[in-house]
Amino acid sequence: MTQPPRTAPGGTRTVTVTEAPRRMGLGVLMDMPWGGGRLGRRGIGFVESDDGGGDITDRVRAFLHRHGGDFAYSALAFQPRSRARVQTADYVRAYDRFFEAVPAGSARAFHQTELNMGTPERYDRRPAAEFTNELSARYGFSWVVEDLGIWSLRGIPMPYPLPPPLTGPGLELATRNVAEAARLLEPPLHVEFPGFTEGGSFVLGHMDAFEYFARLAEDADVWVTLDVGHLLSYQWLRGRTGKSMYDGIEALPLSRCRDLHLSGCQIVGGKFRDLHHGVLLDEQLELTAYLLPRCPNLLGVSYEDPMYREDGQLVEKSRRNYARLRDLVADWQRGEAT
Repeated sequence: MTQPPRTAPGGTRTVTVTEAPRRMGLGVLMDMPWGGGRLGRRGIGFVESDDGGGDITDRVRAFLHRHGGDFAYSALAFQPRSRARVQTADYVRAYDRFFEAVPAGSARAFHQTELNMGTPERYDRRPAAEFTNELSARYGFSWVVEDLGIWSLRGIPMPYPLPPPLTGPGLELATRNVAEAARLLEPPLHVEFPGFTEGGSFVLGHMDAFEYFARLAEDADVWVTLDVGHLLSYQWLRGRTGKSMYDGIEALPLSRCRDLHLSGCQIVGGKFRDLHHGVLLDEQLELTAYLLPRCPNLLGVSYEDPMYREDGQLVEKSRRNYARLRDLVADWQRGEAT
C-alpha cells in the first residue's frame, strides 16, 4: 500500500522511493478523548463500557455509519485513558470497536501525542514507541504521525503543543529526537509541521519555520505531514495573508510529504485560530489545491476532527467546504489536479 522507508546498510532508513505511490484519496482523522461529552467534544470520543474495555459513543458510531464510506483510510489520535502507565490491554477493546465501525478495507493510521519530538529536554520515547508498535502489530498502521512540538515539559502536558525552539541548537535537538523516534517505531513515521496559533502558543527563536522543517526532515531522513491550517497559522503570524499566503511554501520538504491534514479553522480579529471545529476555510482549500500537484509522494488528505450531530450528519456550516474538499481530493486521486 504505502512504500515504507527502505533500510540501508548499517540500519539507516531512507525515504527514497523509486516510483510514485498509489494515491489513497480522502481519509478521516479523529481525536478520541475518553469521557465523551464530559470533555467538551459534544459526545465525541470513547466512553466506559460494561465489560471495562471502553467503546465509541453512539454519535461516533452514527458518523462512521453515515460517512465512513467517504474515506479510504481512518486514523485516531491518542488520548490517555488515565494517568496510569500506558498499556496496550487498556485500549485495544475500544480501538477494536472504533476500527470495526469503519467500512471493511479501509487503511489505518495512528496519531501519537507522546513522542514529544520538539522538546529540548531529555525524554524517554521507548514506552510510547513500544505501545505504538504493539498497536500497529494488531491494526496494521500504514503510518504513525505526530506534530513536531513540545507536548510536555517535566512530565506536565501542554494545553497546546508548542513549536520547537527555532534556533540552531533547537534544530539539532529536534532532529536527533525525530531520528530516534523513527528508529524506535516499526511503522513509518510522518513528522507533522507544528502549529503556530497566535494566542495559543508562542515562538522561541528566529529561524524560518519552513526552512527549519525542511532541514530537519532531510537530516533525520523522514516523511512529513503538512497540516494546511498549521502552515496558514505560521503565514498569518508572519503577516503573509491573501495572495502572500503562498510565499515561502516551496521551501517546505514537499517531496517528503505523505499526507495533508485539514481541520476546522477560523480567522478572528485578523488572527488565525486552529479551532478543530470542523468548518474549513476557503484559504485552506486554496492552499490544498496549490500543494496537491507539488507533493509527488503524497498518499492522502485527512479531514481532521469533523463535527457532527447525534444522527452522524455533519454540522451544517461544515458541509459546503467538506464537499469541496472531497471533490478536490477525488480529482487529484484521478490524476486531474493541475
